Amino acid sequence: MAISVQGYENHVRMAVSHYWATLESQRGRQSATDADRGRRAAVTGGKQMDGFCRLFEWVLRQNGLTDASLYHRSRLELPGYFRPTKKWDMLVVHEGHLVAAIEFKSQRGPSFGNNFNNRTEEALGSATDLWTAYRDGAYGEGKPRPWLGWLMLLEESSASTRPISVKEPHFKVFPEFHDSSYAKRYEIQLRRLVAEGHFNAAGLLMSTEESGPAGRYREPTKDLSMKAMIASIAGHAAAYLASL
Repeated sequence: MAISVQGYENHVRMAVSHYWATLESQRGRQSATDADRGRRAAVTGGKQMDGFCRLFEWVLRQNGLTDASLYHRSRLELPGYFRPTKKWDMLVVHEGHLVAAIEFKSQRGPSFGNNFNNRTEEALGSATDLWTAYRDGAYGEGKPRPWLGWLMLLEESSASTRPISVKEPHFKVFPEFHDSSYAKRYEIQLRRLVAEGHFNAAGLLMSTEESGPAGRYREPTKDLSMKAMIASIAGHAAAYLASL
C-alpha cells in the first residue's frame, strides 16, 4: 500500500494558525494583571495543539486506518512501568492494539532554559516508561511495537535563537552544545531521541508571534520536518494494516 501525505502543508498551516489564535484567546480571558502570568496561563491552558491532532488524524485516515479509535481529549492513559499510568497527547488504538502514541509540545518565551530541560527529561522519561512496559506485555503479549512521535512547536524569537553559554565546572560538555541556541538544542535533542530509538520520529517547527497567526512557520532541518514525521507514521500505518 502506497502512503499518502499529499496536501499536508495546508493542514500544518491551519494547525500553526490555530495554536496562536488559541493562545491569544486564552490570554484574553485571563483576569491576572501580571503579563508573565498571562503568558504562562495561555501556554498551560490546553487545546492550542488540537490542530496538530487533527493533522495526524487526517494522515492516518488517508492511509487506511479508517476504523481505528483516535483519542486526544480523554482516555489518554497508558500503563507505565515506573508509574501506574502516563497520559499522552494522542493515542491510536485498533482492535485492542496500541498503534501509536504521540506528544504535541510547544514552547514560547521567556523561560526557554528551564522549559528545555523539563522537556528533555519528560521525553526521556515517557519513552523509557512506555518501552519498558511494552517489553513486559502491558499492551498485550506478542503485539507489534507501537509508533511513538514527539512534535515541538517553538516560538522563534531573539531569546530562542541567540547563542547560550554553558557551564563546565568539572567536565567538558559535548562541543555541539557550545554557543548553541535553544532552537539548536531542541534540534540536537529531537534528532538524538530518534537516533537512540526512544521515538520513531520527531518534528521541530518554529513560528513567530507576528506571522504565526497567519499559519506561517519554519522548519530548521529536513530530518525533523513535518513531511518526514507524517510520512513515518503513514508508513507505520500501512505496515500495520498489511500485517493483519
